[in-house]
Amino acid sequence: MAEFLKLKKSNCKNCYKCIRHCPVKSIRFSGNQANIVGNECILCGQCFVVCPQNAKQIADSTELVRTLLESGSPVIASLAPSFIANYEGVGIDSMREALRKIGFADAEETAIGATIVKREYERILAEGRQDILISSCCHSVNLLIQKYFPAELAYLADVMSPMQAHSADIKRRHPDAKTVFIGPCVAKKDEADYYKGVDAVLTFEELTEWFGREHVTLEKNKDSRDKSRARFFPTTGGILKTMDCTAAGYTYLAIDGVENCMAALRDIEEGKLHKCFIEMSACVGSCVGGPVMEKYHRSPVRSYIAVSEYAGKDDFDVQQPSPADTEKHFEYIERKLKMPTEEEITEILRQMGKTKPSDELNCGSCGYDSCRAKAVAIYQGKAEISMCLPYLKERAENFSDNIINNTPNGIFVLNENLEVQQINRAALSIMNIPRASDVMGEPVVRILDPKIFIDVKNTGRRISEQHVYLAEYDRYVEQTVIFDKEYRILICIMRDVTEEETEREKKEEVSRQTIEIADNVVDKQMRIVQEIASLLGETAAETKIALTKLKESITNE
Repeated sequence: MAEFLKLKKSNCKNCYKCIRHCPVKSIRFSGNQANIVGNECILCGQCFVVCPQNAKQIADSTELVRTLLESGSPVIASLAPSFIANYEGVGIDSMREALRKIGFADAEETAIGATIVKREYERILAEGRQDILISSCCHSVNLLIQKYFPAELAYLADVMSPMQAHSADIKRRHPDAKTVFIGPCVAKKDEADYYKGVDAVLTFEELTEWFGREHVTLEKNKDSRDKSRARFFPTTGGILKTMDCTAAGYTYLAIDGVENCMAALRDIEEGKLHKCFIEMSACVGSCVGGPVMEKYHRSPVRSYIAVSEYAGKDDFDVQQPSPADTEKHFEYIERKLKMPTEEEITEILRQMGKTKPSDELNCGSCGYDSCRAKAVAIYQGKAEISMCLPYLKERAENFSDNIINNTPNGIFVLNENLEVQQINRAALSIMNIPRASDVMGEPVVRILDPKIFIDVKNTGRRISEQHVYLAEYDRYVEQTVIFDKEYRILICIMRDVTEEETEREKKEEVSRQTIEIADNVVDKQMRIVQEIASLLGETAAETKIALTKLKESITNE
């Protein structure tokens, strides 16, 4: 499969939204980037529609079409019938005129090919040999069956899509012509590339950008024709609206959305459906809900009304080719990813921290419907263990809790209402609190004077290593208080310095006692020295000076 839907690597933000919306989980994450698994993808385009970073892009075929226009052969556009919803109020005549301005020889409606296709469906049903017949207009549905429901290939109508049937009809009438299909579908690029017959495919987005570069303005002129009933094709139930639903014994159904199509295919697989014609569309709302339209024109009701008002009551005048000329064969497309054993799934779940069934939350945050589906994806190399949000949250909490609870410093967190939100073991020990649950959610005033926290919150200025005596706990601490403005929380870090303070007080007491002893000794010595000095005839003043110096010397020591 050519790469028609691809990734802008720098844009992926690991939100997993594409996986959540991918109905067949054909996306692989590697190196923090989403990658589309080609042999599993059904090109429904949902990842393109939902990506919040516009990280998915559809391959641009503009240059290929420019080359066709310069080839010398007439290039005729086949315009999908959903164009009337995409280009509001612009009919086929205005579209033809605009396309001629950028080099096309002519433009026709793909609905002409739809008329050929619906007649083939009516013929097959009239023969009555087919138990179940599934429409083959939607290439994404065809890929879904070819890759995921091969047992149902026998029920898929062996009939060309309207795009192919119209292209073949154009080339029967204009043998030297090249054809370019223009529509809202990325899957049609793959269909044209694989089956040939259609020379190129443009999306409405590519065409709109081309018109913009060439300064081509679309004139609003909603022309109509009575013989244009097949214009209903791009709506849910639109194929049925164009058909003569009278084949004996058949029930006629219309289903849209890949999930609903998969549910119907499972019912067929289990033998729960018989004798019915099923119109299947991968997009909700059918083609008017296509990925290129859906991203910019999210108006399913308005789109349906636009198509309905533009559609006629009778079929186009078109020469019906032989059944052999509209025949198309569908083959099984093998997906090569191996399935893990039960033991391998259990081991992967264990690595994700899920050791028992109650650990399997099946929250879907990773994009997969269940933890077991995620484990299978990990085994197949499509997912990583780190994509599990509960696993990452628990791992981060365990890591931070280990750090906080094993640090010797007391740490607690308050919210803006000065209520305790978190407290570690060291803080509990400092304040003689038996359990964290005793204070969690309680006002800080229950355990400490709130003044410092009020001041820090009001001023926004941190207080660092403030020496405080907690009288109620008989503790000395150096506390740092920080106000985190972004998260609106107060963080208090306490270092217990009680032992250091006690040791300092002991040293001060020893020093005080030493000075007292020195004073007593000095006093005694002064008396003795005075007596000696008197005998020696020295003055008392000189003696006092000498003894004072002696006292200072002892004090300094």
